[in-house]
Amino acid sequence: MSGMAGLVLRPATDSRWDLVSLGEVMLRFDPGEERIAVTRNFRVWEGGGEYNVARGLRRCFGQRTSIVTALADNPVGRLLEDLMLQGGVDLSHVRWVEYDGIGREARNGIYFLERGFGLRGAMGMMDRGHTPISQLKPGDVDWDALFVQEGTRWFHTGGVLCALSSVAPLLAREAMQAAKRNGVVVSYDCNYRPSLWKNAGGRQAACDVNRQLAPYVDVLFGHEGDVAASLCASSQGPPWYDVDSYGAMAQRVVAEFPNIKVIATTTRRPRTANRNDWAALGYAEGEVFQSIEFPDLEIFDRVGGGDSFAAGLIYGLMEAKGMKWSLDCGVAHGALAMTTPGDSSMATLPEVVRLMQGGSAAVQR
Repeated sequence: MSGMAGLVLRPATDSRWDLVSLGEVMLRFDPGEERIAVTRNFRVWEGGGEYNVARGLRRCFGQRTSIVTALADNPVGRLLEDLMLQGGVDLSHVRWVEYDGIGREARNGIYFLERGFGLRGAMGMMDRGHTPISQLKPGDVDWDALFVQEGTRWFHTGGVLCALSSVAPLLAREAMQAAKRNGVVVSYDCNYRPSLWKNAGGRQAACDVNRQLAPYVDVLFGHEGDVAASLCASSQGPPWYDVDSYGAMAQRVVAEFPNIKVIATTTRRPRTANRNDWAALGYAEGEVFQSIEFPDLEIFDRVGGGDSFAAGLIYGLMEAKGMKWSLDCGVAHGALAMTTPGDSSMATLPEVVRLMQGGSAAVQR
């Protein structure tokens, strides 16, 4: 099946999975309206950049998705399993690692996140050392069986996974090479997290990894900021774009990496912790596309907005809806995801389409 922007997807009828993601799934502790240091109660969610995309595609867009990850086999791991089962993402490719009773060898990742309010920004604290997925290495997953024998149309991973350990980028590269070898579309979210790269070379190390993986990417996701900076630490563009500067940046990227067919970037301009301007720009087939815009968008929980954007755009591209429709779908889905708590979208496809068409927040009866 030929999609737009030169993307060629294998037929859905020949594939078990519309999309497979590779990444870590953590347990998120949410103090609600309180702060981490003083709360006595937390609500828990599952979350992870690459997983959130698979979950959004499954729950909102009805796609068949699976996650390749690894968990320590203990009650926290089984809680994550239970949460993921509610999300509907297939778990047949989850690797369970024996727990040693203390977490010295492997333990499940957790993180704490304050949503912020007004002038107090959101704040996250991660505890994800020695996690099973960070220790997964090339040769541990039979990618050819997953991509060919089971059949996969689209593979997604990103910079969050690659920041977890020195071996994680090698695992990502192995998966991406197998995907390309077997005609699977590959998307990659640069997703730079300063805390993850703090003691591992910072932005320059992240850029080096991204450049090693860029030759295998079909669809490249950036976030607010310069996409080119994800590939070259010395390239610091404006924090958000007009059409001309975005087009110039995209042309530089595809000139160096002609395999990249689509670039998509959210443009989030924070006003306060819970009010953002929200939109996106995209590039495909030599043309820049602008999404619908949500100026001064009220935010309930901003985490996962970019992942929900990616899920909506991927859905549009899978369905050959065109770049403009796909961008609008991603932006609308991301906007709705940020109106509910947790990392993952709780939106439905009719809600996304209605917002794309200019629907209001009036009560639906």
